[in-house]
Amino acid sequence: MDRILTIGIAGGTGSGKTTITRRLQRQFEHRVCTLYHDNYYHAHDHLTMEERSKLNYDEPAAFETGLLVEHLAKLRAGQAVDGPIYDYTVHNRAAETQHIEPAPVVLVEGILILASEELCRSLDIKVFVDADADVRILRRIVRDVRDRGRSLESVVNQYLTTVKPMHELYVEPSKRKADIIIPEGGHNEVAMELLIRRIQAHLQEAEENG
Repeated sequence: MDRILTIGIAGGTGSGKTTITRRLQRQFEHRVCTLYHDNYYHAHDHLTMEERSKLNYDEPAAFETGLLVEHLAKLRAGQAVDGPIYDYTVHNRAAETQHIEPAPVVLVEGILILASEELCRSLDIKVFVDADADVRILRRIVRDVRDRGRSLESVVNQYLTTVKPMHELYVEPSKRKADIIIPEGGHNEVAMELLIRRIQAHLQEAEENG
């Protein structure tokens, strides 16, 4: 396969990463494939539901980042991968996997992708999505209660005990690794247009050289 363009989309919880990712997926359809860092949380089959719910999911050690790097390398080499799927409702990796075909552009999304030196070296463009902390927590509450079956109390408790301190310790400092910082996420039309144009240029170049 022709040279693959890899784009990392990082940022705190509720910052708008997924909005950007989905806009790019809609814009470029089959020419884009996506790896979500959240799907690479370690499996914890040996723990009870209660034990899993108390784990820290906002630190680098929570992820099997080495496997993500391996899958990204395969996609860059034109090989399909069977990636893991994470089930938020049970705090564990699902039994099934998802088949991902290579594409000219690979998106990698996650809160801590820029905290990994190895992963950073595999990304051509590193994006950090920025948003105020109060906006992010409100978005997280809505998402986790509505989409992930969490109680309001559990979301707030998790945010205060792990999400907020881990953001300050790992996520915010990783912003320094970014090539592009996008305030307001996918609603920042100027930034989105620049990102879309960069991808279009890459696709056009790949077609001309192909």
